[in-house]
Amino acid sequence: MAFDTLEIENHGAVRRILLAREAQRNAQSQQMLDELMTALDDARHDDGVHAVVIGGKGAHFSAGHDLKQAQAERSSFTVEERWAYEELRYFDYSLRIWDFPKPTIAQVQGACVAGGFMIANMCDLVVAGESAYFSDPVGHTLGAAATEVLIHPWVMGARKAKELLFTGGRLSASEAHAIGMVNRVVSDAGLGESTLALAQQIAKAPPFGLRLIKRSINRTLDAQGLRTALAAHFDTHQLSHLSEGFLTARDRGLANAIQKNREASA
Repeated sequence: MAFDTLEIENHGAVRRILLAREAQRNAQSQQMLDELMTALDDARHDDGVHAVVIGGKGAHFSAGHDLKQAQAERSSFTVEERWAYEELRYFDYSLRIWDFPKPTIAQVQGACVAGGFMIANMCDLVVAGESAYFSDPVGHTLGAAATEVLIHPWVMGARKAKELLFTGGRLSASEAHAIGMVNRVVSDAGLGESTLALAQQIAKAPPFGLRLIKRSINRTLDAQGLRTALAAHFDTHQLSHLSEGFLTARDRGLANAIQKNREASA
């Protein structure tokens, strides 16, 4: 199947799905998110695919949600409309990646920001190029309570999650590796090859065994409260859309937050 916002590569038993909106730093439009779910469904039902890599074309993994599209199409949404839109495309779609029955690897270079952070950390493993950085600045730029899926404390620990979200700062690839959020850091030039090699090694294992291992590890986190905590935060995030900070950011133009974030992190 052909996609407008993705590129699909097949490497034996590994399928690589690349976000392909380079001019927008792979910002996630509605179409991209819908196509990503379709591509994952295709990979799920293809018995020849044993592992999936999710990456981004160009210099960046993903700069997050497409705020220009949000400003143009959803700034006047009611509470109910925003809730329904974000519950499906942000919360449910993210959990589909988390629950995907085959091993997934995020291949990350450059910006991995907000919604990009969310998608990458829904994957089972993360391989980062040296240029990769991780950030969720929306508390500063939009007055919102982090992104819709608060995976942060589960992948980086509570203290580092608080620091990242309280300051709106960045975590480098080496820092993310040191705290266990990233599995491997490699050169940008070797990122694609290294990630593919890891995926191909994983894909050699019998698929059913891998599926059961993944399910058991995810259930371990569920037993600790992961799914309940994520669902609770989604409700909190929706409440933050009624705050003065968010309403001010909306009235000034959500797209302006992109430039504000770039200036703050320069």
